[in-house]
This record gives sequence, C-alpha cells and structure tokens, in this order.
Amino acid sequence: AGGWRCAAPAGRGLPARPGPPARGLSAGSRVRARSRVTVPSLALQPPAFGFLFDVDGVLVRGSQPVPAARRAFQRLADGGGRLRVPVVFLTNAGNCLRSAKAQELSRALGLQVPPEQVILSHSPLQLFSQFHQRCMLVAGQGPVEENAHNLGFKHVVTIEALKKAYPLLDMVDQSRRPKELPPPTTGFPTIEGVILFGEPVRWETSLQLITDVLLSNGNPGAELQDVPYPHLPILACNMDLLWMAEAKMPRFGHGTFLLCLENIYKKVTGRELKYEALIGKPSPVTYRYAQYLIQQQAEKQGWKTPIRRLYAVGDNPMSDIYGANLYNNYLKSAQQNQVQAGVKRSPQASCESILVCTGVYRHNANIPKKTEPHTMETVFHGHRDFYFDPSLVEASYIVQDVDDAVQLAFKKENWS
Repeated sequence: AGGWRCAAPAGRGLPARPGPPARGLSAGSRVRARSRVTVPSLALQPPAFGFLFDVDGVLVRGSQPVPAARRAFQRLADGGGRLRVPVVFLTNAGNCLRSAKAQELSRALGLQVPPEQVILSHSPLQLFSQFHQRCMLVAGQGPVEENAHNLGFKHVVTIEALKKAYPLLDMVDQSRRPKELPPPTTGFPTIEGVILFGEPVRWETSLQLITDVLLSNGNPGAELQDVPYPHLPILACNMDLLWMAEAKMPRFGHGTFLLCLENIYKKVTGRELKYEALIGKPSPVTYRYAQYLIQQQAEKQGWKTPIRRLYAVGDNPMSDIYGANLYNNYLKSAQQNQVQAGVKRSPQASCESILVCTGVYRHNANIPKKTEPHTMETVFHGHRDFYFDPSLVEASYIVQDVDDAVQLAFKKENWS
C-alpha cells in the first residue's frame, strides 16, 4: 500500500512492504477475564512500557465517557494528576484540532491532557514535507484548512471553495443547481494533490468534485480529454469502515467513503485509484509515530529506561487490533534485519494488542476465563490495500474495559 511511503524522522523509516505476518500468538499468551486483576506491590523502577489508547469505544462513546475510563486514569496518575506511565491517545478522528481533542479528553478523564499526547488520524502528515508547498484540495469536516496549515501545508483549497469557483460541477442536488449560467472561472489555482481528512457531510458533492480533480489533472473547469494516469497524489487519513458512537450499532466511517471513491474511479476509468499514503490506524506509519512520541515523553520525564513494550488498547479488531499486530510484526522484522546485517541490536520492543468490549467489538457471551485462541472476524472490514491474515485481528488479550486493560498491563509489568 502507498501508506508505507513516508518521510519519517531520520533512522526511523519503514520498509517498502511489511515483513511476513506472524502466524498468531500461542494460546497461552491470550487472557480473557472479567474479574479484576490483582496488582503487585509498588514498583519503584522507571516504566519500560507505555499505552496507546484508542478513544471512541474505549474512553468515550460519542460525547459520553465510558465509566471505566476515569478509574483507569486514576490508576495511571499520581496524586498530582501527572501520569506515571507514558501515554498516547491514538484516535482515527480527524475532524477537529489536536488541542480541541485534548480538551475533550481532559474533561472526560478528569485530568489535564496536553495536545502533544494526542495523535489524530492526520497527525503524521507533518512528516510529508515533500507535499507541503503544493496546492492541495482538502476534504472532510471541521477546521480542515486550519488542520492542513498546522501540519505544514501552505496552499490549500477546500471542497466548498472549489464548488463556489465551479458552480456547474455540483449537480446531484437539483435545489443547489445554479439558475443561470455563471461566467467562466479565471485565476483559480491548479490543484496538485488531494488530502482526505475524513468523511465529508455531503458525500455526493465530495465524490463528484474529487473525481473531477483527478480526471482533469487538477483543472476541473477543463473539458475531459485523456484521463491522466497515474493521477494526482492522494493522502488519505482514517480507513475505518465503521466506528462506534452513542447508537447501538456501528456507524459508517471514512473507510466507507474511500470505498465509494475507489469504486467510482475504477468504474469511470477502468483503473485502480492509488494512494500516495494511507495513514491513521492500522498504518504502521502511525504506530511508528506513536512510539516516537511515547519515547519522547519518557525522556522528558527523565526516565532513562528504554520503552520496550507498547500496550495498544482498542475496541475495533479491524483497525486497533490489526494495526497493533501489524506493527508488532514490523518490530520483529526490523530486529531480525539488524541481526542479519550484523548491526548492534537495540533493546527488543513489542506492541501488545488489548481488545475491550465497550465499543465496536462485543462478546455475545460472558468472557471465558480459560485461555484459548479466538478469531474475532470472518469478514475483512479493512482497507483493500492492506492484506488480510486472520491472525492479525486476534487480540493478544481480551478484557471487559479499559480499566481491566490497565490492570492487566500493570500485572504483566509488575507495576503498581
């Protein structure tokens, strides 16, 4: 997938393709327990682990906090409200500013969350400096222009601005069609790429205009001639087909919009839509960026111990669990490459996936206390550019909620 190409920090790049997937974890490595985990005595050593918390379905449901979330963070914080373990909030949401999401989490969890601990689906775009000087069409909801500028993009055009400049393009809704023929558009910049931040409000408008831009090589007012291919670069954030809010059933996510765009483009042109980058969970680019921020937090706190284990807590097997397991495979592959190359090995790192039952994934029966393998999904809801291996949607551990997830990690780390 194009999601592997990234101008990552020096020495922190990702391979062109993931290594061969691990064939699943042993039965003895999976824990399912509804009961509380006994926490050992106080650990005085600096933490060698950190948490990657999904937000929707794990900490909140829509605007409502999950009850277990505050209990979990009471365990994670000291008496002054400061976290004793490095934490990153890793969400595929992208229709807000990083600072706004941090404020929302602060209210939900009852402690101060700085923006530096929040990774939205589009946060790694600040690494893609090769596109920052191009004129980019941005699609999604919320402050898309401000988000783009904060990420380093200098020249952006919104769907609304494009529709206003070319009013004849948006023709599905008859009530919005112009009553008179508008004058020709002049002086509008040529679009040089597309950023898909998240699902838009009016899908028919965005689907039509994005397709127009791709077919016209960035000049949607021109007549259609030869279809350019490869088309303009597309940077897509958030591949979630579904997500969990207050409704009883999951809602369509940006992955559903991408599915529509991909199929429309192929139906019209006979060719595959290609992405310059796919970021947000489950892309390893996003997890690598999260690991980088976790280590930065530890160093800022003066903790000299390297962070060797990440605990990724999520509710969606197809994004949270798949992404954590895929990144764990990447870490194993990178360590094997170091050995083969004769390079001095860095401390062995791992990414453990923990699935909670408060969001997209719901266990129909009581979670059995015995340990056994379990495949959560039979239908692949992931993006078409990510290969499917059933072992990648098998969580290392399944627990009831995020408080149980924190206790489980504390027990494994002999931490209080």
